[in-house]
Amino acid sequence: MLICYGDSITAGHGLNPGQSFPDALQRDLDKNGYSYKVSNMGTSGATTKDAVVNVGTVIKAHPSVVIVEFGGNDGLRGLPLEQTRKNLDAVLTALNAAHIRILLAGITLPPNYGQDYIGTFDRVFSDLAAKHHAAFIPMIYKDLVNVPGTIQEDGIHPTARGSEIIASTLLPVLKPLLHK
Repeated sequence: MLICYGDSITAGHGLNPGQSFPDALQRDLDKNGYSYKVSNMGTSGATTKDAVVNVGTVIKAHPSVVIVEFGGNDGLRGLPLEQTRKNLDAVLTALNAAHIRILLAGITLPPNYGQDYIGTFDRVFSDLAAKHHAAFIPMIYKDLVNVPGTIQEDGIHPTARGSEIIASTLLPVLKPLLHK
């Protein structure tokens, strides 16, 4: 089993059933001959504090791999970055202790948050990926930038097409963690 553990980006906020990036990832894995069941454990509005509270549920499901996608709501709410770091560190530590392979998916913030805050925010993800030897995508939206029709009108959440692109972005980094 592969669990996508995250916030509204993972949950598929604003999308119809079957249109989230975990759904698209399931289709991509099936097409590529992988026999993993993808479980979407995304929760709209979730912060890294919620991730810590609920990581035990993820571990109890006994996944082989977990994609961790949290932090955007922390950043958008201006929560202290040290708390975001501490929370994500606790999640990754718990997953590692359970011998679960991890892909950490980073996100960044809009430019109006200022370069200092954004730079520090971005480093939280890269530092923790290195510390925990996790597979890492610095920016889950990297292939959506300036691509029309990939972000919903709210300017935050991916469209169905955006979710497909996110799955395609994740797959090459995910493959080394998978077994056929």
